[in-house]
Amino acid sequence: GMCTTSRSPAPVLSHVDQVTNMPTMVDVSKKTVTTRSAVARSIIQFPLGVLQQLAGHDDINNVQEIKGRKGPIFSTAIVAGTLAVKSTSQLIPFCHGLAVENCKF
Repeated sequence: GMCTTSRSPAPVLSHVDQVTNMPTMVDVSKKTVTTRSAVARSIIQFPLGVLQQLAGHDDINNVQEIKGRKGPIFSTAIVAGTLAVKSTSQLIPFCHGLAVENCKF
């Protein structure tokens, strides 16, 4: 026998030109300004001995900073995260420049 299925039409992608099928920027000049927020989280797991060595003490429940040979690891991560936030439109293709009002860690 024959088998038929019904399919939904393919979604229209906002950053693909419908005529040329090529990636393109979207005109956002008439878009209403909105407030947006984002949250990111990172978890790094070390063997206990490595964490104690980097923290400089044995109390792993009270680690404010860990230091490697090249400097403070948490502080370096905060600087890198801030640079990434400020560079969003350069890191994500077709992302328009965003005004960043705050960046907390």
